[in-house]
Amino acid sequence: MLQTAPKPNLTHWEERVDMAAAFRWTVKLNYHEAVANHFSLAVNEDGTQFLMNPNQVHFSRIRASDLLLLDANDPDTLSLPGAPDPSAWGLHGSVHRRCPHHRCLMHVHSVFATVLASLEDSNMPPIDQNTATFYDRYVIDEEFGGLAFENEGERCASMLGDPKKKVMIMGNHGVLVMGDTVAETFNRLYYFERAAETYIRALQTGAKMRVLSDEIAEKTAQEIEDYPGLAQKHLVELKLLLDEEGSDYAA
Repeated sequence: MLQTAPKPNLTHWEERVDMAAAFRWTVKLNYHEAVANHFSLAVNEDGTQFLMNPNQVHFSRIRASDLLLLDANDPDTLSLPGAPDPSAWGLHGSVHRRCPHHRCLMHVHSVFATVLASLEDSNMPPIDQNTATFYDRYVIDEEFGGLAFENEGERCASMLGDPKKKVMIMGNHGVLVMGDTVAETFNRLYYFERAAETYIRALQTGAKMRVLSDEIAEKTAQEIEDYPGLAQKHLVELKLLLDEEGSDYAA
């Protein structure tokens, strides 16, 4: 990796580099939306201290050294210099306070996940390997209450108590993907968008779908979860590609 040396005044350098790579690749996949959307990563044991992107900086410019280090228990966060986006703070701060089992959070309005979130029934049946990956592993929020300021963030966080549910389909909004590491969470975000695209395009045919049995869907989902090193290798390869392009993400 062509990573620069860690900055002497910054902690959690490897995590910062992974986060920066995820931001850059999210742009390449066109999952981003202007200067909105946000990712975070818990860096202490109880999950209350976390890295997050700075307020309204385009994902394509975010570097490892740009990430904010925030404390979910600090009530003065939004009044401090360089404060985060208020809706990002409301959602991510609430989840990191209430749900230490979700270490990394990635929220986007990617096209197909958002289309899915806009349907009257936002369930995604297991019709192929990618959709089966998420069998019984998401929650659907059907009570969209506007921008994710603190009260809305707390409401969303209250639905995320089950560690098995790694995706929130945010009805009329977008998607929130969770995991233990940046690599795991980004890999899950990538495959959820692919799965949503497959399902939406299948709906567009108007033809009857061949839906997998509950048994095979669960078996497939568990096999994907147990597949060794898949998510980490995915991120390693993406960082190598960024390095080959001369990207400054790791600065």
